[in-house]
Formats: sequence, structure tokens, C-alpha cells
Amino acid sequence: MLLILLSWIYIVFTTINFGFIFDKIIGTKNNNFVIAAISGLFFTTILASIWAIFGRINFEFHLVLLFLNILLVVKYKHSIINIYKQFLLDFKKLEKVSKVILILITILIIAQCSTAPFVIDNESYYIQTIKWLNEYGFVKGIANLHIYLGQTSGWHITQSIFNFSFLYKNFNDLSGFCLLLGSLFSIQKLNAFYQNKNQNYLIIGLLPIFNVFLFQFISAPSPDIPVYVFSFVLFFHLLDNFKKNIFESFNLVVILVLFLIYIKNTTIVFAVIPVILFVLNFRLLSKKVMAPILLSIILLSLYVIKNMIICGGPVFPSKFFTNIETSYAIPETIGSAYYDSIKHYGYFVNEQQYNTMSIKDLFLKWLQLPKLNGLFDKVIVIIMFITPFLIYKFQNKKSLWGLYFVMIFQMFLLFVTSPQYRFFMNFVMFFSLFCLTCFIQNKRAIYSLLLLSLIPTFIVLFFPLNLNQFSNHKFMMKISNFSIDNFIFPYKNTKSDTDFKTIRLGNLIYHSPIENEVFWSNGDGDLPCVNKDQIDYYKKYYKTIPQMRTNDIKDGFYPKKVQKDE
Repeated sequence: MLLILLSWIYIVFTTINFGFIFDKIIGTKNNNFVIAAISGLFFTTILASIWAIFGRINFEFHLVLLFLNILLVVKYKHSIINIYKQFLLDFKKLEKVSKVILILITILIIAQCSTAPFVIDNESYYIQTIKWLNEYGFVKGIANLHIYLGQTSGWHITQSIFNFSFLYKNFNDLSGFCLLLGSLFSIQKLNAFYQNKNQNYLIIGLLPIFNVFLFQFISAPSPDIPVYVFSFVLFFHLLDNFKKNIFESFNLVVILVLFLIYIKNTTIVFAVIPVILFVLNFRLLSKKVMAPILLSIILLSLYVIKNMIICGGPVFPSKFFTNIETSYAIPETIGSAYYDSIKHYGYFVNEQQYNTMSIKDLFLKWLQLPKLNGLFDKVIVIIMFITPFLIYKFQNKKSLWGLYFVMIFQMFLLFVTSPQYRFFMNFVMFFSLFCLTCFIQNKRAIYSLLLLSLIPTFIVLFFPLNLNQFSNHKFMMKISNFSIDNFIFPYKNTKSDTDFKTIRLGNLIYHSPIENEVFWSNGDGDLPCVNKDQIDYYKKYYKTIPQMRTNDIKDGFYPKKVQKDE
């Protein structure tokens, strides 16, 4: 816990500095502590993405980062200090109950981050993705070694900056830091609601009610957490601030949307938001649109370059753009199979079942999925049905209707691709809270809800709980609990205790876990690391094995076709 807290102090220092200078460059004229930190995360992610094209994100990068930090503090000391002063002033203005809730949430978040990682994807590719970034940067054709490495998220680039791997190997908790920023933002808006009685502030202020759910993602660098948190910040500024400061708000909307898409491409639907805002406010925004346009071009370029290096194609996963590929690109048969498997997984059916089922059958199958999947699927359908009536009756505003139709558009895209509940939880949470706030706005009731929500969060954190009745994944049955052993030093980055065996395959020498409950999992093995079962599977069914392009691992991997007798 204590080491995590110390690392977060440095992260705050860095993100506020870089958030401040990024604000000056883009012109958002922000004075909010949380927005400055998010902007700083975004700016450092851009810098690290550029750096990773040429080399590893390691101590060399941090030397440059430290130099820039010092430069910024020396040149803009008073302006940066004012951000901290404003934060302390805002904290002092919080009501006593709000302060207590925020402090309790902070302690619980840090405690959760010090536990064993709970997210299954942490074992399959989070750890390995970040390790590759720390040791080599972007590696050509790395997705040929493990297909999931092609998903390298902008958030894993951010985590690779702030895990300080050259100092300590167990920092893996940037998502927890992100949730802390979201909690602070929420409590600030809740406190403001008591003065202005604006329902939008209350919606955002009740986000911590979902902590019992969100906490299960924060002991690993899950991209879902920043998607949920940044979505709420985006929704707030769309609903409340846009008309007040149109230039600054538009730039902030662009920043948040670009960061969301760079973190997780399932949020691509958010791209319609700045486009619509620009069209509706063309006369005003057309005068100062160069900064967001240039920023969008930079991010799109980085996204394409990243994918061209690690996957060999501009978009991953995709069945398109196969004519724009490199010599080390993922084979089309493997890429297509992976794309289809994601689509089938959203309905929990195989390819044959999917191809024989009608749209109605697929929808009913999706709606009747067991455990958490089916629960959240039913919730989203209910919300989609009742929300229009509540919007019309309680807050009939164009901005809220706009968000509702963005949600509908998101659901349509997910049904075509992969309708996993994780991908639409930001809308589930937001519109659930909207519905709740239509009926509950009493201060005592609000505080009671927030305090009561801490109880299951506390129980799940400190007491063993079996998830068999909720989850379909055996690997996720047992929730990670806090241990006093982790009061100073956090738990290691993996739940796995397996050893690894070294295997040679052609010119490739790799490390495979000896014991592994999940086909795709690698754990925290030395690079290159991949499960032998995966290698054998692709060799058997796709006649392809990964091979090194040269004798230098930094030069990456290519897919080699094997003959029947090999």
C-alpha cells in the first residue's frame, strides 16, 4: 500500500505538470485538478507512444521525463502551484460527510490495488504487453507470437510509463489511480449539487455507488476503468459545460474522445460526438479548430503506426485493409478467425451456431446468458426502454437525448461485433444513475446510498468470496482479498505461481508456463513468453509458427508456414 501511495504522489506530480503545459498548448483553459491529471496522462501517453516506435519505455524515457518535469516546474512554478492550491481549496469546501467518503474510498482503492490481480486478461496479455513495451518498445509482428498482444492499448502504454519497472517490478495499478481521479471528480460534483441543484452534477456524483463492481478491475491495468471514468467526465462536460465555454469545452471533448478511442477501440462511437458538436457550432468553432484537428491527426497516425508495427496492418482486429500489410503481418486466416471468435464470444456460441442463428435468435441468446453476462444484458435492455420516458418527463434536453442515441448507436455496433457487457457498462452506469436521480435527490438519502455502497466493497476486499454464482470463468472464481503482508509492498503482478520451461522452435527460443489453467495465459514469464499449447494449436490448425525475423529479438517475429512433415 505505502509503495503504491508513494508512486502515485510522483504520478500526480508528473501528470499535473504535463497536464498544465498540454492545456496551454491546446487551450482548454482548465482549472480542475482531475482534468489536469487526465490531460497529463494523455500527453505523456502521446510522448511514450512516439518513443516506443524507436525504443523501450524504460529509465531512458524517465530521464527525459524528469528533465521536462524540472523544466516545467522552474518555468511555471506559480501557475502549477495554483492548481494544487485550488485543489486544497476545493477539498476544504467539501462537506464533512463527503470528505469522510472520499478518504474511505481512497484507502479502499489503495488497499485493493495492493492485492493479487483479479482480471483474467492480466494473465493473458496485460503483463506481457507492458513488459514488451518496457524492454523493447513496439516490436514488429509481436502479435504473431501471441495474438492478444496485437490489442496493445493506449492504457498499457500509459501503464508502461508509470510502473517504474527499472526500480520495482510490482507496480501494476494505474487503473486504481484512474478510479481515484474519478472518485474525486464525482465527490466534487456531488458537493456542487447541494448548492446548484443541477441533476447532472448528482448523476456524476453517484458514480462511487458502483465501486463494488469497479474495484474488481483496479488491481490490474484494465483499459475498462479509464473508459468508465473518462466517459463520465466526458458526459458531464457535454451536459453541463459545453454552451458556457464553447471553445475550451470542445477542445476538452476532443481530448477525452481521442484518449478513449486510443485506450479501447470499442469506444469508436464517441467519435461522432465532436463531429456533431462541430457541425452544430460551425460558425464559432471553425475559427479555432486547428489544434483539435492536428491532435486528431497525431493520434490517428500513432494508432496506425502502432498497429502496422505490432500487427503488420493498420487496424486490429479487422477483416479490412488486408491490402495494406507488411511482410510480417498476421496471416489473414488467423486474423479472420480471431475477429470471428470475438464476435461469437459475445453470444457464447461457436461459429457454426452463429452462422445458423437469426438476428432474433442471437438477441434472445444474448439476453438469456447466465450469471453476470445475462444480468447486465437484461439491465441494458430495461434502461434503453425506460430512459426515453424519464428524459421526456424530468430533463427534456437535446444534450441528454444526444447521449441516449449515442448509446443506441454503441449497442448497434456491439451487436454487429461483440456485445460483451464490459463494453457498454459506461452507459449502463450513467443512465442507471440518471434514472435513480429522477426520484432520489434528498441529501440524507444520497449520503446513505454512498455509505451503504462502501459496505459490500469493504466485504469483498477483506473477506473471501466465491464467484461461482456470478462468473463463468474458473480463473475468476476467487476474489483477491487484502492481506496485511501487502501493507507496504503490493502483491506481485500475477496470481500465477507457475514455473516456466524453455523451448526451442526453429530459430525461436521461448518460455512456456508449466502449469496453466487458461489456454491464453502466460503470466509473468521472461520474454519471449507464450503457452506451448497455443504454438501447437496454430501449428496444427493453421500450419503457422512464429519465428524471429533476425537474431535480434527487437526486430520482431514473422509467421512461417510449416509443411506437414515439420
